[in-house]
Amino acid sequence: MSQTVQLVDTLKKLLRERKITYAEVAEKLNLSEANVKRMFSKRHFTLNRLEEICDMAGADLGYLMARMHEGTMVLDELSEEDERELVSDPKLLLVAQLLVNRWEYEDIISTYVIDEFEATRLLARLDRLSIIELLPGNRVKTKLSRDFRWIHNGPVYRFFEQNVARDFFNCKFDPKSGELLVFVAGMLSRQSNMHLQNSIRRLAREFDELSKEDGKLPLEDTFGTGMVLAMRPWELSIFAEMRRGPNLKKF
Repeated sequence: MSQTVQLVDTLKKLLRERKITYAEVAEKLNLSEANVKRMFSKRHFTLNRLEEICDMAGADLGYLMARMHEGTMVLDELSEEDERELVSDPKLLLVAQLLVNRWEYEDIISTYVIDEFEATRLLARLDRLSIIELLPGNRVKTKLSRDFRWIHNGPVYRFFEQNVARDFFNCKFDPKSGELLVFVAGMLSRQSNMHLQNSIRRLAREFDELSKEDGKLPLEDTFGTGMVLAMRPWELSIFAEMRRGPNLKKF
């Protein structure tokens, strides 16, 4: 398969993931939907066209190329059964998180109360779940794609609701301590909402890229860091209760 075919196929996959239709692409490019379909079927794009379509999906050409060259990192989502197994064992979830963040086997067993036998057993389970590929000498290669996602409202989401959210926000959010909380509210159109969603995706990818790069540094130079990005059409409940009638407007 030529690189052109792979690149366009990757772009089509990205549009499907972002739920962007050919009609929306046509409107963005000021073309007919038929012309857009022809562009994709013949795989004939100018560089400017590619950049415009990537921008709609909150990406750039560098990201598109990286997605195309992911190779064996093909896992976009776990099954619900696999997610349940992952959250059923806190040590399994811990080791998975550490490995994805490039911790070495020796650092894990020296930092946490996990002996070599248990660590090897956990690595084998993560290999079976296809989260990692277990290599000789207990070395690992992660197999999660750059756009790996948890099942919406699945076991990991529920685990987050029950265990993570309250713990994460139990904080003074002091910028001098590497903490930051920003809250804004206002009225947005659907178009502006989508624009900000794309910006959030770009920021999340930047976090991921920095995390992978900093994973090469010594552990004493890095800090476990969490970042929550969220947006929703929303009104504070105490304000909603003051309405004369229920807000029936749908996004």
